[in-house]
Amino acid sequence: MSIKSKVFAAAAALTLVGGVGAVGALTAGTADAATPSCGSTCVDFFGQEFGTFASPNFVLDTLRQGEKVGQPQILFRTSNSDPAEDYTISDEGSVSDFYTAGLVSPEVALRYGGGCEAGYVAGPPAMCTTSYPDLSAYEIEYSPYGVDSGLCVGVGTTAVAGTKVTLQPCGASANTVWIIDSATVDTTAVAPLINGSDTNFSQPFVLTYPTNSYPTDMPRAGLYVTNLTGSVGTNFYPTPGTVNSQQLWGEDTGPLT
Repeated sequence: MSIKSKVFAAAAALTLVGGVGAVGALTAGTADAATPSCGSTCVDFFGQEFGTFASPNFVLDTLRQGEKVGQPQILFRTSNSDPAEDYTISDEGSVSDFYTAGLVSPEVALRYGGGCEAGYVAGPPAMCTTSYPDLSAYEIEYSPYGVDSGLCVGVGTTAVAGTKVTLQPCGASANTVWIIDSATVDTTAVAPLINGSDTNFSQPFVLTYPTNSYPTDMPRAGLYVTNLTGSVGTNFYPTPGTVNSQQLWGEDTGPLT
């Protein structure tokens, strides 16, 4: 077993023993995985702009079922016969786990993985007075009919405002890691998803649906990352409740109805 596999196996074991993991943090319902073949292991991501846990309406979709690097990610009408809507969680854990596995930078781990925010109390032993939260994170793998493709939702280069979200090789870099920014909102039901390659810690780059677009538009509107919106509060996070609904995401599990 690789070091990376050992890290996430340990993280999964801790999740089972200690409580809700990354996926559970965004799950508040059981819609029936996109296709029955994918089954209960599939996850169905929807945007608050267009749906709810009871009625997601439009979910994450790989354009034209294209199983290749660079294929755009869109939202499309829920269906239990469309394999383009089949996704699974490839790796799941905390940001510090991803740092240990070499999949996020020290800067990302500092800000989102439990690093020290304020100064140390004189020791011995020296102690941090205030730490950043160690947020949950995962990779979202495209898995048509439940078959892993090795391709995950991510960005092709280090995130900047306007970078398109496409399929990229899983486990290769921080570009396919998504951090659940639960510190931004009052609820664990929906939250922004920060890309793991983020370099802007005051207004991080998050998964976003285009303004003035609708999932049935032609051509299809592709997902992208841009700066998190909202008035900035303490700890560099926007004040809860002010985040744009186009940047808030929830997740159901199982075949869609």
